[in-house]
Amino acid sequence: MLTVMTGGTRGLGRVAATQIAPGGTRIMGARRILDARAARRGDGPPPGWRPLPLDLASLASVRSFAAALPDEPITHLILNAGGQRSDDRARTIDGFETTFASNHLAHYLLLRLLMPRLALGARIVITSSGTHDPAEKTGVPPPRHAKAEWLAHPERNPDHDRIGAVAGMRAYSSSKLCNLLTARYLATTDEARAKGWQVFAYDPGLTPGTGLVRNQPWFVRALVWPLLPLVQPFAAGMNSLKDAGRGLAELATTAAAPEGRVYAALPRGKLTWPDPSELARDDAVTTALWHDSAQLVGL
Repeated sequence: MLTVMTGGTRGLGRVAATQIAPGGTRIMGARRILDARAARRGDGPPPGWRPLPLDLASLASVRSFAAALPDEPITHLILNAGGQRSDDRARTIDGFETTFASNHLAHYLLLRLLMPRLALGARIVITSSGTHDPAEKTGVPPPRHAKAEWLAHPERNPDHDRIGAVAGMRAYSSSKLCNLLTARYLATTDEARAKGWQVFAYDPGLTPGTGLVRNQPWFVRALVWPLLPLVQPFAAGMNSLKDAGRGLAELATTAAAPEGRVYAALPRGKLTWPDPSELARDDAVTTALWHDSAQLVGL
């Protein structure tokens, strides 16, 4: 049995990883392989997890990571890594907008590469966000669409945001919509139905203490982010690292969704199964993203 995880070296992912012990081999993708001292500080894979190099800003790195995994059936696949930027000007080595490429395209490619190896009854969790839904009123500009070509190359979008900060945050919410759509499509495939895969898209809520803002300006990293834990107990849309990590671990190991549900959210630390946004429920949008993403990553 093989468990594969991204985004588990810090934050809610690391909390979840310490609670995920399904047995067998556990592999974690890590952009940097940290030393033992860093691990004692709470960075890097927790005990029992083996790190392998993975740079989500490089599709070649994703392919190398997939090829380096042990030749065992994958019983748990947790695609949790994510980040946001202050604008949408950065591009990956493949030429794609960095937030969309790292949050969605890299995980989509990894999922597609590993699908043939997913075991009967495998559990697949993709971390999404409530920012995908305008009705949530998160303060983050919500997605206008899920057109892969425009998200990969925002300069081609005639309705592109001109204000850098707005464009950067909309790139994030759009990538999280794409994570959800990927889970929705996967759950409807013949393979998922025939093999009894359990597929989830997870909204952990705003969770202070993660590495989400590592590419934001210094005042966000040094001033705003460290203060959020003070208001977390009073904000319904925020969760502690402990609760958000526990929710991810439950989805990866024991949680059971109501019939037909894929999207799970964690208001005030409790797993719920709300309707996602209207755009996220559009089957035509879901199908188009799956096939257009395949073209972008060369499948």
